[in-house]
Amino acid sequence: MQNKPVVAVVGRPNVGKSTLFNALAGERISIVKDTPGVTRDRIYADVSWLKYNFTMIDTGGIEPDSSDVILSQMRAQAEIAIETADVIIFMTDVKQGLVDADEKVATMLRKSHKPVVLVVNKVDDFNKMMADTYEFYQLGIGDPIPISSANRLGLGDMLDVVVSHFPEGSEDIEEDDIPRIAVIGKPNVGKSSLINKLCGEERVIVSDIAGTTRDAVDTRVEHDGREYIFIDTAGLRRKNKIKEDIERYSIVRAVAAVEKADVVLMMIDATEGVTEQDAKVAGIAHERGKGIIILVNKWDAKEKDDKTIYRETEKIRQVLSFMSYAEIMFVSVKTGQRLNKLYDTIDAVIENNSMRVATGVLNEIVTEAVALQQPPTDKGKRLKIFYVTEVSVKPPTFVIFVNHKELMHFSYVRYLENRIRDAFGFQGTSLKFIVRERKEEE
Repeated sequence: MQNKPVVAVVGRPNVGKSTLFNALAGERISIVKDTPGVTRDRIYADVSWLKYNFTMIDTGGIEPDSSDVILSQMRAQAEIAIETADVIIFMTDVKQGLVDADEKVATMLRKSHKPVVLVVNKVDDFNKMMADTYEFYQLGIGDPIPISSANRLGLGDMLDVVVSHFPEGSEDIEEDDIPRIAVIGKPNVGKSSLINKLCGEERVIVSDIAGTTRDAVDTRVEHDGREYIFIDTAGLRRKNKIKEDIERYSIVRAVAAVEKADVVLMMIDATEGVTEQDAKVAGIAHERGKGIIILVNKWDAKEKDDKTIYRETEKIRQVLSFMSYAEIMFVSVKTGQRLNKLYDTIDAVIENNSMRVATGVLNEIVTEAVALQQPPTDKGKRLKIFYVTEVSVKPPTFVIFVNHKELMHFSYVRYLENRIRDAFGFQGTSLKFIVRERKEEE
């Protein structure tokens, strides 16, 4: 179970956070463009350094308004970072110098006892500007590390310090094989109540005010002799914060939880249907290749006839068209309706997410699929598929060897995926396909 460390970045507006993201993520925008309903702004980046892989999260944009708004939003950012991250990068700007908001946030970070790496950005000339970084020692959170995100200076030194704070064994995590299940969804959809119900005890504070749960709690549950860990992602308590903020935070928190999970339970309110925010969060789980179960909660509160389930399923499939493989369950946490089937579904999805298919059988299916529907041609060249092999699991990942990579249209990959799913099931898990080119004679 790869449990990637999470690194969060906190800092005032315009100190260069997004430039740092772009430099570390190698310009790959980490959120897929053509997945409908997925956010455009980069919230996270996958970073590899030496033998470590980690996820870097941007805790949210601050609108430069007045200094007190900036301070309150920075405090909220720091709160989110403290809650979700293994290591916090606190970014300052050598050109603006040390400001009051930096000191106040530094105090919060110091009290958190989480490892904080203090980074001073925009040091474009180490010889001339080094002296200017010394004032940041006043923050009392360790040595300031000078970097220039724009010129990519000092990033290696910074990353060395960041990974030095990772928990023991982060480089080759093969811990227990207890399945981890993240419960995500909008505030008040019933995430904490679900976990309470599954644990059979009031473990997570539940009340009717949206976002009352204090922080992400991991709960161990035993069912039929098997252990599971549920990761609750309920919100921080929040005083009438701006709506966008809450949305941004719940997304940041979802990213951190999804990263730790094998299976994601996406909770949707039956009385509201799927919302745009649900689609964003689902897009993140899809993008990370996790097993996915959509739980439509509060089903008891919905007016029904014999077609309701069919209609609702159609609606969900339409909005979340990019993950037609997701399992859908209609439940009521309040009455316990259908919750007894949840563990079976989780087990099945975990199994599918790590299922291996023998190369021989796989190629029989693909050969048959190609015979039924010829691959596309272009300017007299026809796509030839030599063979397909599964190279890894979680999610199941396939490499397709072809003669001309550019002839392999997205739609044909989708067609092959559907044939493979027809043959092997793979319900509840996304599949990844990598197309590689080979010469005929190889």
